[in-house]
Amino acid sequence: MRLTRYTDYAMRVLLYLGSRTDRLCSISEIATAYGISQNHLMKVVSDLVGAGYLESVRGRSGGIRLAMPAEDINVGELIRHTEDDFDLVECGKCIIAPACGLTSVLDEALGAFLAVLGKYTLADVLARKGDFSHLLHAASQGSRTSA
Repeated sequence: MRLTRYTDYAMRVLLYLGSRTDRLCSISEIATAYGISQNHLMKVVSDLVGAGYLESVRGRSGGIRLAMPAEDINVGELIRHTEDDFDLVECGKCIIAPACGLTSVLDEALGAFLAVLGKYTLADVLARKGDFSHLLHAASQGSRTSA
């Protein structure tokens, strides 16, 4: 199973904001910290705001933040939201699909994959390896000094 860049960016945004719950953050700040496209990130953030994962505050001192505690954001649910297609292979056009046993095995594997992700919240992921905020800060500082 390979997750899309869209899901990757969604998780990165949530991780960033989950490590900075004391303030509003900008999309530009997050894009710079990760070294990723601000345009792509804007689409992801807009979707996450619409889905209720993020809150957007407009105005001069606006920005984005988590719309709920990290403990309430389920990783499995987020991935189900951000991924369009969970088909591991395209069985629909295969001539043996009606009699193939592989389809049910792949469905079981996908179910196990999603079940594991569903056991974790954003808070669990944030706590799993320790504080990484200094790495993002160093990355954003490095891009400012080299610009």
